[in-house]
Amino acid sequence: MKSNELFRASGIMALGTIISRITGFIRGILIVAVLGTALLADTYNVANTMPNILYNLLVGGALTAIFIPQLVRSFDHEDGGDGFASRLITTISIILFVLVAVGMYFAPALVRLYAPEFFTTGFETEKEIAIAFTRYCLPQIFFLGLFTMLGQVANARGSFAPLMWAPIANNIVGIVLFGAFLIFAPSVSIANISNIQVQILGWGTTLSVVVQAMVLVPVIKRLGIKLRPQWGVKGLGKSFGLAGWTLIYVLISQLGYLVTVNVATSAAVRSAQEGIERGVGYTPYTFAYYVMLLPYSIVTISIITAILPHISRLALEKKAEEVREQLVRAIRLVGVITIPSAVAFLLFGPLITSVLFIGIPLEDSRYIGYVLSALSFGLVAFSINLILIRGFNAFEDTRTQVISILIINIIAVGLSYLSLATLRNQWVTIGLGAAFSISYLLGLLVTLSLLKKHTGKISLKDFGGQHLRLFGASFGVMLPLFALTQYLDWVGVEMSQIARIGELAVVMAAAFIGYLIAGKAAGVEEITMIRHLKNSVLRRPGAAE
Repeated sequence: MKSNELFRASGIMALGTIISRITGFIRGILIVAVLGTALLADTYNVANTMPNILYNLLVGGALTAIFIPQLVRSFDHEDGGDGFASRLITTISIILFVLVAVGMYFAPALVRLYAPEFFTTGFETEKEIAIAFTRYCLPQIFFLGLFTMLGQVANARGSFAPLMWAPIANNIVGIVLFGAFLIFAPSVSIANISNIQVQILGWGTTLSVVVQAMVLVPVIKRLGIKLRPQWGVKGLGKSFGLAGWTLIYVLISQLGYLVTVNVATSAAVRSAQEGIERGVGYTPYTFAYYVMLLPYSIVTISIITAILPHISRLALEKKAEEVREQLVRAIRLVGVITIPSAVAFLLFGPLITSVLFIGIPLEDSRYIGYVLSALSFGLVAFSINLILIRGFNAFEDTRTQVISILIINIIAVGLSYLSLATLRNQWVTIGLGAAFSISYLLGLLVTLSLLKKHTGKISLKDFGGQHLRLFGASFGVMLPLFALTQYLDWVGVEMSQIARIGELAVVMAAAFIGYLIAGKAAGVEEITMIRHLKNSVLRRPGAAE
């Protein structure tokens, strides 16, 4: 892929992702304002997360891992790949429909699996609400699958933007839903929420995913792709063979996430039993994780989505060294954004979330920030790991990467249960953030070691020196700002919400400008990406402009 083509693709996707994340933030703020951060919010968030978990567990991970490489190869078919795509979409749609029906029937068992302490005596209301939310949200699985399949077909044909822009429609529906709810039912709680209100929130959330999927239908038609129901599995054997190992990969990942949900909801229930009903639980982890993913989503996802078809072709042409170069460049480029973001989250997590999450008590919003600070350690390693995994996918090796995710999740699960066993209940969710970070930092070394069988050795020194300079520039600029904010807290300066917004704006502006200057002074060439992305996107030696 030429550098200017990648620039355009990454730029369009990044813009779509930025708008999507902004609207998603607004939606998230409204969710917190309506439901709070305690058990009512946990019943909704556990239920609303479950469709994504089940979808990724059984279908989604396989689709995203193998669909583009296989579609790229199907372009050589007489029909240009339309038949392959039609058969795969038809087959997966049937699987998803059956999955939805089975899931809705076994909703109580699913809730018990993910939030067993909702079944504790005295929490019958939470249990029933969680089961109801689950039944209303599970149909999202079908439309998540449809969205992914249509989006990946568009990606394989070189149309990257729709997959990034469609979630904006999802968020707009959510904003209208929770905005109206906040106006007409501003003081809803676990004790007074009605069945009708639960239905409105549940079905309304599912409607947002339906809209997201339907937005892509005219896009596919405009690209001239002829999709139609087509029975049979002719030509899909290799795809589903590759999907087998990907399924194991996703299974391990989602089992690890199951432990996170279990531990977080257990901490929330136990805290409630102690009379602590604010701040703790799965909801603070969810929204801290969402904030942490912002730079990852805007930069990492945009770049790797743009380069995956390209490195798949390079792998097919057995140009392993060029694949390696593309991956290293992607890591260095992504680090320019993820490293200062991680440092900012570490130092200013509570300040950031106290500004973002309004309408809830200050201590609740700051608690989300403490979780964000704990998650920050893992942001850089998490992003690098995803880039490397796409390297495995380019070589159609869905087996070796299973070792990496297994080790990552063994570490995370062990640390999560250690947090539950040793920390006070109100600090367990912060412990989960630290478990995530440590597991990916250690797991990165494993992933690097495993990938060398395809690309040759990718060592830490290939990008480590640049990353250290970026960390040095970030800490050098932000630590004095952090000391200043801590001093203001220490002397007891009381700030209004407007004052906190101003404080964050000043800190972030100063940090951004200082980072640019310090990074350039440290000799980091990729720092110019922030001002001139085109001059530093992934670029092969000798590639034509």
